[in-house]
Amino acid sequence: MKLASLKDGSRDGQLIVVSRDLSTAHIANGIAPTLQRALDDWPFIAPQLEDLYETINSGKARHAFEFDPSRCAAPLPRAYQWADGSSYLNHVELARRARQAGMPESFLKDPLMYQGGSDDFIGPCDAAKFTSEGFGIDFEAELAVVTDDVPMGTPADRIEPHLRLLMLVNDWSLRNLIPTELAKGFGFFHGKPATAFGPVAVTPDELGSTWRDGKVHLPMLCHWNGRKVGEALAGEDMAFNFHQLVAHAVKTRNARAGSIVGSGTVSNTDASRGWSCIAEVRALEMIESGAPSTEFMKFGDTIRIEMIGTDGQSVFGAIEQTVVKA
Repeated sequence: MKLASLKDGSRDGQLIVVSRDLSTAHIANGIAPTLQRALDDWPFIAPQLEDLYETINSGKARHAFEFDPSRCAAPLPRAYQWADGSSYLNHVELARRARQAGMPESFLKDPLMYQGGSDDFIGPCDAAKFTSEGFGIDFEAELAVVTDDVPMGTPADRIEPHLRLLMLVNDWSLRNLIPTELAKGFGFFHGKPATAFGPVAVTPDELGSTWRDGKVHLPMLCHWNGRKVGEALAGEDMAFNFHQLVAHAVKTRNARAGSIVGSGTVSNTDASRGWSCIAEVRALEMIESGAPSTEFMKFGDTIRIEMIGTDGQSVFGAIEQTVVKA
C-alpha cells in the first residue's frame, strides 16, 4: 500500500491512497482524514485503506485523479518523534578519518542516534530554504521507518510487527555549523534544519523480497544538478538494521504511533557506488590529497533522490528540491 498527504491548507494535509505505479490517487477522508489518524488506529483503518488501494490498482476507483507529487506535503507533515540513526559506519569512519580521528569500538556495538526537529517537515518538491550558503548546505539521502506504539524495552527481534511504513528521506545538514555545536557536547541543533521526505510512504510488503532482515535491498539514486553522484546499495554495509535502530530508540522510552526512525546516510565501502552526501566525497578528498575540493550546495542547486524497484518503477516517488535563499 502507498499513502501520501495532499496539501490542503491544514497542518497535517489530507490522506490519499496512491496507486502502485504512482499514476493515480484517491482521497481517503471517508476512512481517515490524515495519515497520523490512520496510524493511531492502524489495525482497524489499514484494511479499509488496503481495499481502496486494490480498487485504485484495478482501475475501478470512481473518483481517482492524477497523482502529482508537487501537491504533496511530507507523508507525515509533522510527527510526534523524529530520531535519526547513523547505521552506515563507512559514512562515520570516512568523516573521522578525514580529521585523523579513530573509530571508537563502541560505535561498532551501539548505534549513533540524534533527536531531530519533527514539527515542520519539508514536502518532496518544496524548495529547501536557507539563509546563507556559508552554512555548508548538504543533502543526505536516507531511508526511514514509521512505527506504531512500541513499548519501552522492546528487543530487536520483536520490532518487525511494529514497522508500519517506510519513507525516503533527505536529511538536510549545515556542515559548517555542526563542528561548533558538537564541540559544546550537547548535540545537533542549528546544524540539522528541517528534513524532507519523499511523496509516498509505503508498507513493507510493497518492497517484496527487497525488504528483508530489516533492510531495503535497493540502490539509493542521487542526482545533484542533474548529474548522478550516487547509487549506494541501501542493503549493504548497514551495520544496524531498522529492527536494531528502533530497539535502540525505545531503550529508555516508549515510541508512539507515528514515530519516525531514520537509517542515516546510505553509504558503501565500495567507492565506485558514489556517495549520498557531499560531506562524504569531501572526506575522501581530504584523505587522498589533504584538502577538499568539492564545494557544498549553492542557491539554485538541485537534488533528486529516488529508489527504483526491481520492476523498474519508483518505489517512493522522488525527492526533487531546489536550494533557495530564505
